Amino acid sequence: MLAAERHSHIIGELKQRGAVRISSLADELDVSPMTVRRDLEELAEHGLLVKVHGGATVRPESPLAAELPFSTKTQQDQEAKDAIGLAASELVEPGSAIALMGGSTVFSLARHLLTIPRLTIVTNSLPVSDLFMRDGRSDQTVILTGGLRTPTDSFVGEIAVATLDRINVDLAFLGAHGVDLVGGFSSPNFLEAETNRAVRTRARKLVILADATKWGKVAFSTFANLDDVDCLVTDSALPTNAANTLQARVGQLIIAGCAQEPGLTEA
Repeated sequence: MLAAERHSHIIGELKQRGAVRISSLADELDVSPMTVRRDLEELAEHGLLVKVHGGATVRPESPLAAELPFSTKTQQDQEAKDAIGLAASELVEPGSAIALMGGSTVFSLARHLLTIPRLTIVTNSLPVSDLFMRDGRSDQTVILTGGLRTPTDSFVGEIAVATLDRINVDLAFLGAHGVDLVGGFSSPNFLEAETNRAVRTRARKLVILADATKWGKVAFSTFANLDDVDCLVTDSALPTNAANTLQARVGQLIIAGCAQEPGLTEA
């Protein structure tokens, strides 16, 4: 098992239990206690946990917010996410091949794509796949990757990356836990960030969907810098100074539900 997979497992157990023991982790991961100790030390250095005798506990003041379940995230900022999804849907043409990665904002986009004909959809999101299989058109093709399942019902890791390495898409739509001038676009999940980096290399155009609450946040693993993104779709709650900063760095900035201003794209 790769170190990133062990780290993801440890963080997941901490989120569920609040504390973990070295001996239990060693058994679960089928590695030596010394390997687990090294993993805990590395995670502690990044401020993700507190090492204690025989294990580790959650660091309450950690800047990395817990990765909430998909059902919870879909209830947050629904109006903004729907506006972002509608604006982003205008980028998709009939017959396109697109990647829809995990997350509630990308799911909002998916709901606006159900009537577009002849789409080929590659996704690592179980909710997105279920949505198209249930409500999509018969001329739409859905390819669901395998992999390790995250709390947001996305598949990540080596299997997902291997699938993505074999495809090419016109557009890749990704969500982000954090958007920051220095930290770029980031995720709290190691393997999700790795999977996002993999799909980046297979897309003609990279589009990030992120509501205004994500600005200024930095999660554990960066998967793209601001300059790497062809288009960022956000909402009208984004502060003016942030919009000006992003406009200068990303290829195109679309602010959903915003009256047009010089240099900004209205959606």
